[in-house]
Amino acid sequence: MTRGMEQMKWGRAITGIGILCVLAGATVCLAQEGIAVRAPMVKGSLPADDPNAAVWSSAAPATFPMSPQVHWPNRILEATVRDLSVRALHDGTNVAILLEYVDPSEDPDDAAAIEFMVGDKKAHFAHGQPMAQVEGGPVNIWYWKNKDAKGVDMNAKGFGTLSVQPHQDVKAKGAYANGTWKVVFTRPLTTGHPEEDTQITTGGFINIAFAVWDGKKDASGELKEKGSQKAVSSWWYFRAEAPPDYSGYYYAALAVGLAFGFQFILIRKLKKGQSV
Repeated sequence: MTRGMEQMKWGRAITGIGILCVLAGATVCLAQEGIAVRAPMVKGSLPADDPNAAVWSSAAPATFPMSPQVHWPNRILEATVRDLSVRALHDGTNVAILLEYVDPSEDPDDAAAIEFMVGDKKAHFAHGQPMAQVEGGPVNIWYWKNKDAKGVDMNAKGFGTLSVQPHQDVKAKGAYANGTWKVVFTRPLTTGHPEEDTQITTGGFINIAFAVWDGKKDASGELKEKGSQKAVSSWWYFRAEAPPDYSGYYYAALAVGLAFGFQFILIRKLKKGQSV
């Protein structure tokens, strides 16, 4: 009888371990959501032309602080945009990234950009500008301006080196309403230009940064923000999620099932032994 009780305790312990495995997996997922823009894979077409599409609600938003660019002499002391909300989706072929931020007025020169490192070489977030202990670029920049109503695919390796690529893979569309801009950028996950374009593979983390310009003019007719005078973020992380993998939950459920089965068989044997 004492041996049977010990075996039952071991069975309960195995069951508990299985449940903890499930909870631990969920905790890891939540932690990753807090530090990265995570693009889940969706079925069907991406909302490339619709920043207000309902499907965007299926992507968890990530919010990042913005501050004035201070790494280049031509700077401003205060930027309009203080933070930026980002969502992303992909369909296995293309990726769509939605930027959302508050801007008091819609202006022709309002603009936004996304920046990525190119290849394995580390770069500073400010156009890949060489900084202390960071050699610099290259970086791939996806740019949008309200009056142009399109996306532009660019490269840089420091301030003053910005250039438009001869090939254009990026599309962008903006929508302004109630003091808020929503701008969606779309591009194939991978392109035929690995030396110029960041290549996005599912399941891995890459660096991402953001920039926003308030295109409002001041009393003298000068743009409030232009060129290097803008709001920027530091480097953060981006991840295009691989198709869902439920194997971890399967094995955890299997462990729980085996534990219950072990208890059931043990109890039957104990009852038979007692009735003899």
